[in-house]
Amino acid sequence: MRRRPGIAGLQSAAAARDQYRLVGEHVAKVRTDLMKEQLATFRTQLEDFARKHKNDIKKNPTFRAQFHEMCAKVGVDPLASNKGVWAELLGIGDFYYELGVQIVEICIATRSENGGLINLEELRTRLCRRRKCSRESLSEDDCLRAISKLKVLGSGFEVISVGRKRLVRSVPTELNKDHNEILELAQAQGFVTVDQLEQTLSWTSGRAIDALQALLKEGLAMIDDGHRDGRRRYWFPCVATISTTSGPDDV
Repeated sequence: MRRRPGIAGLQSAAAARDQYRLVGEHVAKVRTDLMKEQLATFRTQLEDFARKHKNDIKKNPTFRAQFHEMCAKVGVDPLASNKGVWAELLGIGDFYYELGVQIVEICIATRSENGGLINLEELRTRLCRRRKCSRESLSEDDCLRAISKLKVLGSGFEVISVGRKRLVRSVPTELNKDHNEILELAQAQGFVTVDQLEQTLSWTSGRAIDALQALLKEGLAMIDDGHRDGRRRYWFPCVATISTTSGPDDV
């Protein structure tokens, strides 16, 4: 018959477990302290790097995006506040604040045209006209970072993907699967017809009309009845090709 361990054996095993636990906690603490030390060193080096390349970060959008990636890896957000070391070093908080204000103004000014859903590329083009700068000096990444800071305002500011395009939503509109499919289909010509939805998506005319009426109600679509074939076209400014005829003073 197998002999069970006595009290002394149980106490010895418990002491060994406690010893292993203490060693494990010590190793974990050493690793955590080392990590904190490495992060602190990296942040100091990051500040030195920012001081050295301040002009490149402010003027070069590609360099600026790479700098943001480095900051993210060590948990630093240069845009978290307009105060503090990063604001003093770079002033990029002011850059994104100004950009965010201009984005809000453009979104509000174009709501009557697009229902509060604007193509990200069109927004970037309008921002460049507004700021009188080249597209190369204002990247898509800059626009996305400025928009991400607008979420604190509520009001539905966010970027959504529809097919190949990214759209900026500035009103709390909920798009369902049918709405997204219509917007994706409209990217080819800027408009859709009821017949097109029936043939391409295998929808009934009732389903197509219901979805289009909902988009019309939200102000996302415009009706065009001026065609010889008699087919009504539903235009979607938010996915239509960006006009090249707009003047430099457009919002």
